[in-house]
Amino acid sequence: MILRSLFQLAALWAAAFHCLPESDQQKLLQSASISSQSNKNGLENPRKLHGRFLHITDFHPDRFYSQFSSTDSDDACHWGEGNAGIFGAERSDCDSPISLINATFQWINDNIKDSIDFVVWTGDSARHDNDELIPRTDEQIVELNEMMVDKFVEVFGKSDNINDSDPTNDFTIPIVPNFGNNDILPHNIFTRGPNRWTKTFLHVWRKFIPEEQRHGFERGGWFFVEVIPNKLAVFSLNTLYFFNHNTAVNGCASKSEPGYEQFEWLRIQLQFLRQRGMKAILEGHVPPARTMSKQSWDETCWQKYTLWLQQYRDVIVGGLYGHMNIDHFILQDNYEVNSKFITGEVKPAKRPRGSNEFSIQSSAEYLTQLRYRWSTLPAKVKGKDVEVRNGVWPETKKKKKKERKSKHQKYLDKIGGEWGERYSATLVAASVVPNYFPTMRIFDYNITGVQESLSSMHTHYEEAASAQLDELNSHGNRRGSKKHKKIKPHPPSKSQPPGPAYSPQTFSWLGYTQYFANLTTINAAFASPQKSKKVEFIYEVEYDTKNDTVYRMPDLTVKSYIDLATRIGKYKAKKDDIWDTSENDVEDDQSSTKKKKHKKNKKHKKHKAINKVWFTFVQRAYVGAKNEEDLRDQFGLMVND
Repeated sequence: MILRSLFQLAALWAAAFHCLPESDQQKLLQSASISSQSNKNGLENPRKLHGRFLHITDFHPDRFYSQFSSTDSDDACHWGEGNAGIFGAERSDCDSPISLINATFQWINDNIKDSIDFVVWTGDSARHDNDELIPRTDEQIVELNEMMVDKFVEVFGKSDNINDSDPTNDFTIPIVPNFGNNDILPHNIFTRGPNRWTKTFLHVWRKFIPEEQRHGFERGGWFFVEVIPNKLAVFSLNTLYFFNHNTAVNGCASKSEPGYEQFEWLRIQLQFLRQRGMKAILEGHVPPARTMSKQSWDETCWQKYTLWLQQYRDVIVGGLYGHMNIDHFILQDNYEVNSKFITGEVKPAKRPRGSNEFSIQSSAEYLTQLRYRWSTLPAKVKGKDVEVRNGVWPETKKKKKKERKSKHQKYLDKIGGEWGERYSATLVAASVVPNYFPTMRIFDYNITGVQESLSSMHTHYEEAASAQLDELNSHGNRRGSKKHKKIKPHPPSKSQPPGPAYSPQTFSWLGYTQYFANLTTINAAFASPQKSKKVEFIYEVEYDTKNDTVYRMPDLTVKSYIDLATRIGKYKAKKDDIWDTSENDVEDDQSSTKKKKHKKNKKHKKHKAINKVWFTFVQRAYVGAKNEEDLRDQFGLMVND
């Protein structure tokens, strides 16, 4: 009864809450004490935390994949003869064989299963519709998603509790799934809910969705899970309602649109989390990519998302996405938020949506344009940053009226202060499907003080839930002719310290380890008729931000990403960020008498200087699967003169 009341409460907000006067909303929020959800994902007793979690995305399993078939786009690794490997066809447009899915989960089981706290799974768990001879069907999509759920059960299922009466109590750790644009049919097209897909996945994902949120999920495909009860929640956003290629909806400005409704739901939930002192991670499938050549979200949705990140920067830890198959990050600039775009009063200039399928050529253009944008970031100036000791922020000193600002202070003003709060960061992970190489990512996050305070997931809140339900009902019934007032999310209190995305504190992301499976080596080893030793399928470390000598990121705060983006964007890089490649590109000349040739070589050497941060960034975007010469041809040697 408690759970049903809470769920009805979550559903009613759309019909009533946003119609209230702002003063009534604040009164209701202050009186509300919606407790931590009775989300049972697990554990009635406090569990040991490891300070690590897994982000994995875009499996795209394909039961029609055929070993040693053709990798040509028309054949899709289904037909003909070719070099489609045992575990997948790297550097192709083919989907994942079931052997790759099985091997990936086996590696997770053997290597990281017992050392992570939760899983962020950002969608696309069915094959592409890339073969006209075998068109996708609803049944295939559902079956593949059910298979993926079964794989998570195999690795993280509780064998002594798998068939009890509570389906959300089946796992040792929380797992938070998400809709991908290929998890539906037709792909990309997701109509206003309830619809057949929200109803279908309510059943497919019944083990993951808290009972009190199932009605809301059926309405729009969004929900959240308290992965650490009363402390940290992961929000699964239905980005298909923001997606430019979803022609069934029209942005996030109109109250009649599901995108608008989802942002109102998110606003209210984040406000509740702020009241409860909790933090949130946002996850979605389609990321908010926005350059001159590609805009993934409707502009009104991008505007709201950027504003929500800014206003709830004390609550939101970060955003995790997939879909694009390349490893990169995005900076949202709060200065680009325009309230008239958000409300739809002014139509923004249309940017190209870009192709739905992200080719190597289009991704190169996209990455190059990201770099160009980053080249305009304020140039960092050395100076003394605020020193935080034991989580305590020093008091701000009042400046003398006529005191001139230093260059460092002017730089800080340009990026939004000591913590870079003008910007927010979105992290986009590469995929399991081997368009390049299969990948996954393990995040390290700060759990200082959490284990000691971790309590049971169950709390008593029936009276609070019922009181709020009655109040929302009463407000909803007296909407009358009152004009709806547009609501802007409230920012954090001025006395509030920077949030976990901006300064190191509990739940801040400390770094991540990027893993990849080198299918070129693995497929060759398994296909070899002469196996001299046991061959294993492994994911190995591609890079680790915590000890990376190129990125040199002390943590994953927004300011660290601003610094990295600035270095990537430098067309004239600093000495420490340069690779001198000329020694490998010109012949050695031992003759000291040929001074003209010697001078010519010296000039050539300068011309070949390359920004190694930018070059490393594009190498990693393609998971190291692209030939180094091809990368230089495609992205150019960064002249340093």
